[in-house]
Amino acid sequence: MHTLMQSLVAGYEGLSELFLIPMPVFFISSSFIQNDHVSIGDPLFSHLYKSLRVKPGETLWFGDEQRTRYLAHVRSIGSNHLIADILEKHAGPAPSGPQLIVGQAILKNHQMNWAIQKAIELGVRTLMPVITARTVIDCKSSRLQAYQERWQRIALEAAQQSEQWTIPEVTLPYSMTDFCQKTREAAVCSLLVERHEGPGLHTLPLAQKPEEQIVVTIGPEGGWTTEELRIAQENGFHTVTLGEHILRAETATIAATTIIQNRLGNLG
Repeated sequence: MHTLMQSLVAGYEGLSELFLIPMPVFFISSSFIQNDHVSIGDPLFSHLYKSLRVKPGETLWFGDEQRTRYLAHVRSIGSNHLIADILEKHAGPAPSGPQLIVGQAILKNHQMNWAIQKAIELGVRTLMPVITARTVIDCKSSRLQAYQERWQRIALEAAQQSEQWTIPEVTLPYSMTDFCQKTREAAVCSLLVERHEGPGLHTLPLAQKPEEQIVVTIGPEGGWTTEELRIAQENGFHTVTLGEHILRAETATIAATTIIQNRLGNLG
């Protein structure tokens, strides 16, 4: 698991190239706040000053790991830091439902980026990339860290854009066996399967408590292999379907996440 600061660094370095909108809620560590002001250094400072051209006199929203948001007025900008005075402080609501975890079979670069962005916007708390037999990108161990860091940047920006209260996590990629073993103790574990005559995702029993977890696993283009299905079923995963139509993998991610969040009362 990444620390807060690791997530922040991974999130802001290179963020300007990723799906930006003006002035979202920027995630910071609560340690940045002292005596009713916020002191911002790199990497967030470079993003605010060099990419977004923030100037003294502007107001910004910040959020920390304690689910607190701050409206702050930029007082001064130095060569490598920014000082802002806190105008308002808002405590976030307590988590009201279970944590949604998506196991995402690794897709081609653009499709994977898009699936992660939309899943996080829809409220996925943790996204766990899964290396499958039909994964087409290079998943040598030397490349996995770079993939994870880019995906974490996308997740952080998506969470800021959608004004969420917590920093989501994108983990390092797992093998199918390791993923199933890692998540098997969750309250609900499910695996989406195409051309499947079993129950639909809308019938899956759901957990309700904030401390519980719901795992939804989406396969690669071309679907799961027989061996991958066996591994999931041996670890207690429910096989479910999204219906008779065959969706692109990234579309299935959005559809599945939307269905679960709607059933939990978080959408619609």
